[in-house]
Amino acid sequence: MIWYVDDNAFRDGDGSQARPFRHINDAAQVAQPGDEVFVAPGVYREHVIPRHAGTEQARIAYRSAVLGGAVITGSEVLSGWVNLRGNLWTARVSNSVFGDYNPYTTYVCGDWYFAPTIRHTGSVYLNDRTLFETETLEECEAGEVSPTAWVPEESRYKWYSEQENGETVFYANFQGFDPNRERVEINVRRNVFMPEENGIDYITVSGFKLCRAATTWAPPAAYQDGLIGPHWSKGWIIEDCEVFDSKCCGISLGKYRDPENDMYFYTKHVKSPTQMERDAVCRGQYHGWLKENIGHHIIRRCHIHHCQQTGIVGRMGGVFSTIEDCHIHDICNTQQLGGAETAGIKLHAAIDVVIRRNHIHNCIIGIWCDWQAQGTRISQNLLHDNFRPEGVQHGQGSMFSSDVFIEVSHGPTIIDNNILLSKQSITIPSEGLAIVHNLVAGGFGLINSGVDSIVNGQREPRYTPYHIRHRTEVAGFMTILHGDDRIYNNMFIQLHPVTDPARTAESNEYEAVGTAPFDIFPDYETWYAPFKPTSEPNMGGLGTYHFGHLPVWVSGNAYLNGANVSRHENNGLVADAPASIALDRDGSRIVLKTDLYRQLMQFRVPVITTETLGQAFEPEQAFENRDGTPIVFNSDFFGSHRGLTALPGPFTDGQDTITLFEREPGC
Repeated sequence: MIWYVDDNAFRDGDGSQARPFRHINDAAQVAQPGDEVFVAPGVYREHVIPRHAGTEQARIAYRSAVLGGAVITGSEVLSGWVNLRGNLWTARVSNSVFGDYNPYTTYVCGDWYFAPTIRHTGSVYLNDRTLFETETLEECEAGEVSPTAWVPEESRYKWYSEQENGETVFYANFQGFDPNRERVEINVRRNVFMPEENGIDYITVSGFKLCRAATTWAPPAAYQDGLIGPHWSKGWIIEDCEVFDSKCCGISLGKYRDPENDMYFYTKHVKSPTQMERDAVCRGQYHGWLKENIGHHIIRRCHIHHCQQTGIVGRMGGVFSTIEDCHIHDICNTQQLGGAETAGIKLHAAIDVVIRRNHIHNCIIGIWCDWQAQGTRISQNLLHDNFRPEGVQHGQGSMFSSDVFIEVSHGPTIIDNNILLSKQSITIPSEGLAIVHNLVAGGFGLINSGVDSIVNGQREPRYTPYHIRHRTEVAGFMTILHGDDRIYNNMFIQLHPVTDPARTAESNEYEAVGTAPFDIFPDYETWYAPFKPTSEPNMGGLGTYHFGHLPVWVSGNAYLNGANVSRHENNGLVADAPASIALDRDGSRIVLKTDLYRQLMQFRVPVITTETLGQAFEPEQAFENRDGTPIVFNSDFFGSHRGLTALPGPFTDGQDTITLFEREPGC
């Protein structure tokens, strides 16, 4: 059955084509498996709360009749502004408008939030511009540039609010614009499209613009809300949507709601936040965290931008999912919020998640897979400019920057056929990674660090879980030993200057490019020597080796512009002449211009396979597809076939001008 919705209908109807509903949520209350909700162009100011689940054979689909024509927003227009003086204006709203959730009395705060608790979950918008919140009325009126804003001029537009006699009083500096002649909106609703119950499975959301929600901070051991998301469900498809202007997170792939383990550290303080993460994983099974029940979502061809925490977030609820062909940018670069949960994509427990063919840029971190990146594959993505611009200060509580960050995971994690052009390309306080056929123009970070703490004068290991192969059930816990990495057939080019070799947290500069940081790890033969079978193995005596570094494998890589070379490198090429890389736009096309292939001449490397890579040490799981089949890395960035031998890097054929995208993905 098809249900029709049209905000421009003469009056609310019964959902038929002749008498459509005026609200999408009305259709969401009656749609049954196999039904389609067909939404006409218009602006729908509501929170859509699907009531019924679809099935794998009969999904419930919500479709915009015109791509991008139906806009679902959590905001309301605020009119009646009064000029106080100069650029300073004021307006009032009765708090009854907000119901039981007032974004202007609710603060962004919680576990792993490191910035001061001074920002509200609400926002003010001038046309399509998000205003910066201030702490004082005086700061609002001054309208000065924020030294931490990635786009400084945008930070001149300010807002401030106070509570008075049951009203929220807004003040705003519109920098010369008359708000009564422009469109000014405020966040009113916490979510835009999200069920309130678990298990609302097999929903498709297609072709909408979804924007402006007063979402809360979404750390991993807490309920994670987003502008749109499946809550704790299975089999959603979010496709061809534009998602933007969420105060915290754009798309949330979950965590279950558990009052006994929700912002536990923030509210009780008595257990460490890391312990709460372990608790959350183990309690997950009680909440139905099984391959048969949760995850398997698809996010594809979406344009996700201007969210202040993450573009896509997920804790456990995103397992077995695919994120593909999306354009993600301008995430957490106002630096108004700060904490350890900020990135274009931030996933905990990305078990068997595939992230491919996305364009991710101008985010504080591009892709951050934290804990349990087991079976995760990050492939064929373009990442660049994921670092603070020159002259912009480090925001209080803000993270460092990187294209890809894999944290405290045992693997196997595959990073292949990507173009990584930021100042720091790959940050890996982890083990069990395969880094294959990438173009890498930034440094490695947190090699052999970023895991354990020294507390009360003793080492406190960060024990993290690993799982039964291609399942969610926990197989064990172990701290990170570091190593167990495979680095094959990449191109390393020193593109950015290194002005801060120590790489302080406040700096924008990072380590030199190349594989030399892996010199601290042993080769396989050296590592295995103490474990060779003997007639009487010394269990206690092997403890030194059980907690020692794991081996690494480095082979077939090309090094340009002085990129450093590991002592483990086998069959590498070091090129002497300078090389250059530049991204360019030719209309809607994104083009890579380079001369580095001229230096490779006839250098070729073997094709890498699952057999080459072996197994990640702790989970004893092969570097393979999520269905358990082996991988032959004979397809490049475009999916082109490599043949019997290959060029290092992400392309089968080396050219001076390479069109990466004919048009921007997700648009």
